[in-house]
Amino acid sequence: MLYRMYYWLIFINGIANMRTNQLGELTAFVAVAEERNFRRAAARLNLTASTLSHSLRALEERLGVRLLNRTTRTVSPTAAGKALLERIAPAFSTIAEAVEEVNVFRQHPHGSLRINSPRIAYQMVFMPISKQFSHDFPDITLEISLNDSFVDIVKEGFDAGIRLRSDIPKDMNAVRVTQDFTAAVYGSPDYFRRFPLPRTPQDLQMHLCIGRREISSGNLYRWEFAKDGKRVAVSVEGPLILDTVDMMIDVALRGTGLVYAPDCEENQQHVAAGRLVRVLADWSPTVPGFYLYFPGHRQMPAALNALIETVRVDAELTD
Repeated sequence: MLYRMYYWLIFINGIANMRTNQLGELTAFVAVAEERNFRRAAARLNLTASTLSHSLRALEERLGVRLLNRTTRTVSPTAAGKALLERIAPAFSTIAEAVEEVNVFRQHPHGSLRINSPRIAYQMVFMPISKQFSHDFPDITLEISLNDSFVDIVKEGFDAGIRLRSDIPKDMNAVRVTQDFTAAVYGSPDYFRRFPLPRTPQDLQMHLCIGRREISSGNLYRWEFAKDGKRVAVSVEGPLILDTVDMMIDVALRGTGLVYAPDCEENQQHVAAGRLVRVLADWSPTVPGFYLYFPGHRQMPAALNALIETVRVDAELTD
């Protein structure tokens, strides 16, 4: 009798392990099929890409059919993979929402958040709150990817992003996270030993200016100025076109040319230390602040809600 019970327990445990393995394999399949990228899927599940690849191979071997086409650059579902994804993805979404609903009963929100942010927004939004946020919410892991170029946060597997309001897709929810700020023109002392100080925005057409492209259109950005109710946009030219504020400030410090950048604390420190000179200060325009944005059709994770409540700026004071 004891032997029969022993073997019965082994049998039941084997079935449970088999179901657990199948669930893990299917979870891996959904992530890779939706992300179409092993690296992004691995980040989404907090696993390694090799672990996901092993799970996918095991699932395909068990089902006896190829679910994903893989090349060195792309991953795409086969016809069988598409059919399987259409049937199980809604169920996995429902499970994820149910688990997230339980999260509100925790004493502290729990989970990981992947945020995409420009470098300057990181300095303005996250650096001031990082220590206090980790203290208040020790069970939340923030993964912040810095990228000044526009990123499709849904396609790339991010929970939220930060951009200027004008750059945010209209189907996204958005919450203001900084006050308005001013834009400034900077150059190094070495640069101004070679070139005269500009007195008006039009003088910039005689200077070496570091360009950047607009996120939304890809066109070269025209430097904007405002004074006494008058607004001016100037087309500038120079030796470089860069896409991050960090790189622009670096080349300005080296005397390569003038840059148009936010009047933030770090740049103010460069000016105070004599490493940069700010010009056309009386023409500095006000720029609308940054917003944190996220998909509007998904249930908001408790961890994301905690972050929003920490970084949001009172709209009545700024909008």
